[in-house]
Amino acid sequence: MSTFPAGTAPVKAEFLIPISAEGSAVPPVADDDAAEGGTSHTSHRLGGDENDDASGGGPSRRRKKTREEKKARQGQNKNRKFGKVKDDYDLCRKTANGQTCEFGEECRYSHDIPAYLEAKPADLCFPTNVSQVLDESKPAEEEADASTGRIICPVFEEFGECKYGFKCRYLSAHIRKDESSGSPFLVVDEDKKARAALSANEANYITPDVQKLLRTKKYPTPIWNAYMKEMQEAEKAEREREKLKKEKKEQEAPVSNGDENVAQVVIPEPEQDAEVSTNGDEKVSKEEDSGMDTTEDDHQTTILKRTGESASLLDSQKDTPDLQTRFVEKKRLNWKEKTYLAPLTTVGNLPFRRLCVSYGAEITCGEMGLATSFLQGSKEEWSLVRRHPSERIFGVQVAGNKPNTLVPTAEVIAKEFGLGSGASAGAGVDFVDVNCGCPIDLVFKTGSGSALLDAPGKLGRILVGMNKALGEIPVTVKLRTGVKDGKNNAHKLMPRLAGEWGASCLTLHGRTRQQRYTKLADWDYIKQCVDAVRARETEEDLPPIPIFGGGDCFSSQDFWEDIAQTGVDGVMVGRGALIKPWIFTEIRERREWDISSRERLEGIRKLAEFGLCHFGTDTTGINTARRYLCEALSFQYRYVPIGLLEQLPAKINDRAPAFRGRDELETLLASPDSRDWVKISEMFLGPAPEAFSFTPKHKSNAYESQG
Repeated sequence: MSTFPAGTAPVKAEFLIPISAEGSAVPPVADDDAAEGGTSHTSHRLGGDENDDASGGGPSRRRKKTREEKKARQGQNKNRKFGKVKDDYDLCRKTANGQTCEFGEECRYSHDIPAYLEAKPADLCFPTNVSQVLDESKPAEEEADASTGRIICPVFEEFGECKYGFKCRYLSAHIRKDESSGSPFLVVDEDKKARAALSANEANYITPDVQKLLRTKKYPTPIWNAYMKEMQEAEKAEREREKLKKEKKEQEAPVSNGDENVAQVVIPEPEQDAEVSTNGDEKVSKEEDSGMDTTEDDHQTTILKRTGESASLLDSQKDTPDLQTRFVEKKRLNWKEKTYLAPLTTVGNLPFRRLCVSYGAEITCGEMGLATSFLQGSKEEWSLVRRHPSERIFGVQVAGNKPNTLVPTAEVIAKEFGLGSGASAGAGVDFVDVNCGCPIDLVFKTGSGSALLDAPGKLGRILVGMNKALGEIPVTVKLRTGVKDGKNNAHKLMPRLAGEWGASCLTLHGRTRQQRYTKLADWDYIKQCVDAVRARETEEDLPPIPIFGGGDCFSSQDFWEDIAQTGVDGVMVGRGALIKPWIFTEIRERREWDISSRERLEGIRKLAEFGLCHFGTDTTGINTARRYLCEALSFQYRYVPIGLLEQLPAKINDRAPAFRGRDELETLLASPDSRDWVKISEMFLGPAPEAFSFTPKHKSNAYESQG
């Protein structure tokens, strides 16, 4: 048996790659905070290793790196940027779809279809199976020839028509020539189109009219307005109570012992003739208040004379909140032992979630969205609520720091995608998750994410308001054990989340904000928190809610042992799904899957296909799909096939030594070099254009590993 330092994957000796004395058997550690990092990007390239001739004319030796050089190759490449790749000859999108452009000659894009087709590169060929990819005799790019039957368009195959029209890089699959005129026209398969309307079309699109209302701050939110007044009245009552308490304390204060001849004199304050307004800045006297009542009477009389209707009738026509749903009337969540894919920034987009669903994921949640951006009508933010019909249980995760952003955001989501919005099966939103666990500084410093763990009062107001705004849609909470090490507070907070504030499901990641991923998840503490919630439910006769744990789940054995030992209803899988999306198949079938390299490549092919269906088959869409495919490969390369391990199950935090796979493809899939990820993408998406560049999140992947 091979011997490795603690924390190293136990790879069998016959698969190890010998390392020179200067090299290291274990590659640098990947920074898993990148999985929850921001989505901003900046271009960053690292050069190759510098060699110097240590002996004036002798063989070159590798120079020992300084501490600064080592540090420069660790951590994340922050502020990455990825520019869009476009056609050199850009055709108007409406013209490309066979429609009439409303801008006419003033359009800044070309309307000359024959000239565009003349300049357009040859069509790409998307493989329908892995065998086509591994067949080296098949060209990666071939001339458009519909008679060969080899070119298919993934969008046309799924939807019956391709909305990218003449701009599609798989155009031969859906273009024909008119026999009389010889001009090209686009084909539509009406049968596929009808089937796609029921089973394939993505849902949860925000309309331009709604976006305009949000951007101009004119979207009606009556439930939030009513709740805001309710909070203001409660704050006013609280101030009055504090004031009376203070006055009573002053009146009951003992006589000073400094001078026994001086008796304590309490002068009562004069009676207040003013009331504090809701904002606390202005005061209205009783006489003025009386005048306001008189004015209101005149107002009622005027309305009656002019319209013949009372003001109360007109008030009933206003946009007022509906009867509120009580917490006990919320849709109950029966999620026991279901597989739950964690919301993941950047990689956890719709194509990746769709891939995980194909492997067996039952609950999915969109990427974290910011409440302020939702309320500003951000197109990018609202795209995060997009849902594929295959996602049977789908939720939206929001982050914010105040009720005045999170509650109206919840109200908009409920109106547009709730149960009463007319959403069909496979559409809408099944739950809304509040992020109380994000550790990233950019989020934490605004008071969002894990910062809410130290503000239980504010968090309670947020959850109560969101429950009012969402109606029957359940509110769930994802949180960490605490903010700082040694100061866990989730065991105090979680019983209140369910018992007082109406959370319908809780998910606890077994680490503090300060820990990030530096230590193993504390599943003993997760059990303590589960017991605390169950104890309160029993004491107050509350219906039990599902509780999920999270942290370090990397195998079927981990999943079922965590449930058995801690009492959680299920385990949320995050990094485990990033590294091996087929973990959901392992969990469902209760086995460890020694997946072959061809099976892994088929999963990558499916992810590329789903990416094209989502991002598009034009030049821009293909390279956007390529970028996110490389993002996924930046995690999947870390998988060590279990057939290469001396001990099972594999541990998620174990670092793999340099190893070779059981075949060339398995070795390629284990490469930490980002250039190899681009090479893999070219198997499915054709050659990467010169303008395309991919900068990995982890600096250690930005150069070719030595040795």
